Amino acid sequence: MTTATKRHDLDALVDGAVNGDQQAWNSIIDEFQPLVISVARLSLQTEADAQEISQMVWLKLLENLPRLRTPAALTGWIMTTTKHQAFQVLHARARTVSVDAVETYAGNAREMVDNTDVADDLLRAERARAVRDGLAELTSDQRALLLLLVADPPLSYEEISRRLGIPVGSIGPTRARHLKKLRETTAMRAYRESLT
Repeated sequence: MTTATKRHDLDALVDGAVNGDQQAWNSIIDEFQPLVISVARLSLQTEADAQEISQMVWLKLLENLPRLRTPAALTGWIMTTTKHQAFQVLHARARTVSVDAVETYAGNAREMVDNTDVADDLLRAERARAVRDGLAELTSDQRALLLLLVADPPLSYEEISRRLGIPVGSIGPTRARHLKKLRETTAMRAYRESLT
């Protein structure tokens, strides 16, 4: 099937779904469900979480499909919405530590939303997972400092000092020690080895 044929088929499916054709809607779900699940699983740990995100994505699509600029934008919209929903679930689970900070620290996962190159997305997601897993190997104090240092919006050293109860002057040297420990974690060593 040529790209033009696929684009025509997608145009017809989106048009049908917008006009209430249940078969067209089911075809869109069948076509894109594997993408939703794979993108959700990059951020979430369980199949149940990925299925929950999937339901949220399809509800959002049902609400927003008539406003889609062009059917060709559907793939990007689905990827972006899936990532956004996964981040919301993760953020809700970790109210005290921003999950966005972990993703920012791992290479700014928000760029993943704007980048349609799947290979780049997967590499970024792999790096983000390695950082998340590496952070999980650290103590809670070590993890808290590193995450506060990459918070979005950025926090001042004074604010970090207040939150953690440590002197402002010790933040820089402590950061260096914690980063060294992060690099030495099993997860980060395995990630570096996978790149060679």
